[in-house]
This record gives sequence, structure tokens and C-alpha cells, in this order.
Amino acid sequence: MITFEHAPQSIELATRPAFAARVMNIVTNTYRIWKNRRDFYRLGEMTDAELADIGLTRSDLYGVSDLSFGSDPTRRLGSIARTRAEVLVRRIA
Repeated sequence: MITFEHAPQSIELATRPAFAARVMNIVTNTYRIWKNRRDFYRLGEMTDAELADIGLTRSDLYGVSDLSFGSDPTRRLGSIARTRAEVLVRRIA
């Protein structure tokens, strides 16, 4: 047999794991986004004092609520809280 006769079969076998990995990544990312959205909605149920304890305000939640479904609101809220904490640390120091 010639090497060229095995090439199409080996390419097909090599693409199967890559396709499965892509599908698994899509499923995993979709689940993560759904879970984070659910956690985001739970933040809306918190009081203003509880939100202040974690470095957020109600207006932060309103500002992030317009993001598309593919965006992760908790990641954006985390960066807002970190930025706010850094500003407070600079004021104290």
C-alpha cells in the first residue's frame, strides 16, 4: 500500500477528537454562562447592604444587566468590585 491511501482515513480519525473537544467546550461554556447568569439574578435579590459588603451597588447590577447572553455578567461585576477595592486601598495608603 501507498502512504497516500491511508492519508484520508488518518485525517478523518484525527478530526474526530478535535470535533468532540469543540462540542464539549461549547456545552461547558454554555453551562458556565447559564450558571453565572443564575448567580447574577440571585445578586438582584440581595439587599443594598449585602451588595455593599461584596463591593457592588444596585446600579452596577443595572449597568451589567444589558449584556448579551454570551457575555458573562459576573466577570464584569468582579472587575468592577476589584477596581473599587483598589481605589479604596489607594485612598487609605
